[in-house]
Order: sequence, then C-alpha cells, then structure tokens
Amino acid sequence: MEQIIAPADLIGTWKLASVEMRYSDGDIRYPWGTHARGHLVYSSDGYMSAVIATDDRPLFATEDILAGSLEEQARAARSYVSYGGPYELHGNEVTYHVEVSLFPNWVGQAQLRYIEMVDDRQLILRSVPILANGKQGTSYLTWHKYAPGIDS
Repeated sequence: MEQIIAPADLIGTWKLASVEMRYSDGDIRYPWGTHARGHLVYSSDGYMSAVIATDDRPLFATEDILAGSLEEQARAARSYVSYGGPYELHGNEVTYHVEVSLFPNWVGQAQLRYIEMVDDRQLILRSVPILANGKQGTSYLTWHKYAPGIDS
C-alpha cells in the first residue's frame, strides 16, 4: 500500500545516513563513499536544498575560493553534489523543480523521488533509474531528521 506523506512530515532538516546506487546488473556502489555527509532541507514555503559530499575531501592548496588548480576543482566537483528549488509532494512522491545544481544538466528539470517514511525520524528517498558511471542505476538515500540538542 502506498504511503501518503503529509508536508509536515518532510519540513525540517535531515542528515544523510547513507547513499547507495543499485545498478540493474545487481552491482551496489557508494558514489560518495560509505561515510558520505550531507543535509536535506525542506522549507514550509515549498523549497528544498540538498548537499552531499564525501567525508574525505582534500583541501585546496590556497584559501582563495576561485584559485584552485584544475585538478583541485575537478576533485572537489567529483566528491560533492548539490541541488535545490521548489518541490511538490503527491502521495509518496516528491518532485524537485531544480533551479540550481552542481550538475548543470539538472537545472530546469524535474527530479522525481519516491519516499518511504520508516518512522517520523527516518526516510528513504529512491530515484527513478538514472545513468551513473555508464550504466542504469537507482539511488537510495537514507536520511535522519535533525533533532536540536541531540544532533550536532
């Protein structure tokens, strides 16, 4: 039976617990590592923002945000993803209307995710099949709701 997710169930800040990419050939990968970090924010005004990064991102040789070498910039981009924009919730589906993204191909696109609420503090977001590393796969992102005074 399909879960009906209420907007109030999503509103708030979620901390990333895991990211899995499950491929159609049975292969399972962790594109940002087994200890990926990230936040997902759903606001009451209908906007969302997501950031995901590996936990071992090397620092640039300089503190100048625009002066990293091409290699440093490429490594930083490969170890991070972010996107945001308005969202729509229908039943157990959330659609992101991407306005900004590290991956420019997503800008202007609708990104669909299927929601499984494990409980009021944990959710799993599943993508539709996407092309990743040259083959079709489905991402599974597990998020835990941030609890002020408990999480830091």
